[in-house]
Amino acid sequence: MGRVIRSTRVVLPDGTVGPAGVEVRDGRIAAVVPGRPRADVDLGDLVLMPGLVDTHVHVNEPGRTEWEGFATATRAALAGGVTTIVDMPLNSLPPTVTAAALAEKRAAATGQCHVDVGFWGGAVPGNAGELAALHAAGVFGFKAFLADSGVPEFPPVTPLELRQAMAAVDALFLVHAEDPAGLLDARPSRVYADFERSRPGAAERAAVAAALDAAEATGSRVHVLHVSDADAAAEVAAGRARGVRVTAETCPHYLTLDAALVPDGATEFKCCPPIRGAANRDRLWAALAEGALDIVVSDHSPSTPALKRPDTGDFAAAWGGIASLQLGLPLVWTAAAARGHDIADVVRWMATGPADLVGLRHKGRIAVGADADLVAFDPEATSTVAPDGLHHRHPVTPYAGQRLTGVVRRVWLGGVKVTPGDPPRGKLLSRSADLLGAAS
Repeated sequence: MGRVIRSTRVVLPDGTVGPAGVEVRDGRIAAVVPGRPRADVDLGDLVLMPGLVDTHVHVNEPGRTEWEGFATATRAALAGGVTTIVDMPLNSLPPTVTAAALAEKRAAATGQCHVDVGFWGGAVPGNAGELAALHAAGVFGFKAFLADSGVPEFPPVTPLELRQAMAAVDALFLVHAEDPAGLLDARPSRVYADFERSRPGAAERAAVAAALDAAEATGSRVHVLHVSDADAAAEVAAGRARGVRVTAETCPHYLTLDAALVPDGATEFKCCPPIRGAANRDRLWAALAEGALDIVVSDHSPSTPALKRPDTGDFAAAWGGIASLQLGLPLVWTAAAARGHDIADVVRWMATGPADLVGLRHKGRIAVGADADLVAFDPEATSTVAPDGLHHRHPVTPYAGQRLTGVVRRVWLGGVKVTPGDPPRGKLLSRSADLLGAAS
């Protein structure tokens, strides 16, 4: 027998929000009944929305589990209403650049995951011959850097090597788009503006152009990661207009933070590409509203606290990455609502869009046949970010003390109500199995 979860505000795939009951049976959505049917769970006026899908998460296990790990990362995801993540191929040891490395990654994740987890592969110099086998083994696509990744075992590719990788396999390619020729040496400094100047928007735009050229030449799909520069978003839109198969993302930190307000020595704000100014942030919101940017994902990239160099506050030496997997929904909702967007927009950017990017057609939507990954969200409630309430391994955050709107009240994974304190029940996903609607 199924059970029905009812709310006066159910977010449906067509963007409407209204009263409905969602019948759950055998882990999937069996029916969506408009109005107020009899229900086993009545959420009242809480928003019932699909679980978020975050396709840009650095879990760092195996090999650098002291930075994060599947248990802590997925616990944080669950607390934030994220029910599916896709793990990045680098910062783990070995990086996911061969089918054997993917097998190690999956073995490390087994039994630890509080949400469903898929995996990206990596494109690095010299592994073009490995990509077809890695794709067949179940990765959802391949990530490549055009600039230094920050870890020696995952070197960047040249634009020519990116083309060669794209020609080797029919797959989705993700590109960290910064042109190394446009980056400047970052001198030791506690002043954020000095670091921001070392990674100018022009370098981002040049790399986007190179990625678009590679995709156009090979007919490949390309996805531009973590767009921080609004003019780079315009490059994406121009590429799409000329027929390139391109999508792009931005992240909560680019949509909510302002470079001018970063305190001296506050290296918890460092990420690459950098946070930019308020005027650029406004233009990113416009690009998102207009569709030049498709999705919003976390780029959750934690490290040990020592690597953020709190002892010196030196932006040049600190690890570049912001850990926000648990906070993405209230961060984006707070800013989106202030700009006149509704909760259906946030669901499109953070659930349906990311799911569609990787072919997870049974994720990120409240529709018959979809997985019953659901979130009860209170869009009017407020909370203050307290580092000791974060579930990722190290509670380092630029958002400490921020007052946010929107609180996750309940989460269902495959129709089962779950909390971060429950035993892990997440599944490991693979591209081939998932496209058939099944977990591997």
